[in-house]
Amino acid sequence: MDAWATPAFEAVFKDEVGRLGVESLPLQQALSQSSHANGDSMDVMLIGSSEEPGCIRVRAGIFYTGVIPGCACADDPAPDSEYTEYCEVRFDIDRETAATRVTLLPG
Repeated sequence: MDAWATPAFEAVFKDEVGRLGVESLPLQQALSQSSHANGDSMDVMLIGSSEEPGCIRVRAGIFYTGVIPGCACADDPAPDSEYTEYCEVRFDIDRETAATRVTLLPG
């Protein structure tokens, strides 16, 4: 909130979203190539932002990895495989409380 309408907003937003992790973002629901979201490495891309009545609305793209786990057996032909996943989300940030609602956008 404090960085809104400053040159630092994009960097602050990316940093804060990058620290949220899989538990706070709808990454698992957005999987298209794998079965388990892995938030160890996320890259956040700010697509757009606007000031709406009562909130700041931010649209962002998130690149992250998804995993198709194998059984880790010696004869398993499919060990853990990582795939790049992508989704777009909308953040509605309340102007008074900074409470944020995250919505997965259709892909």
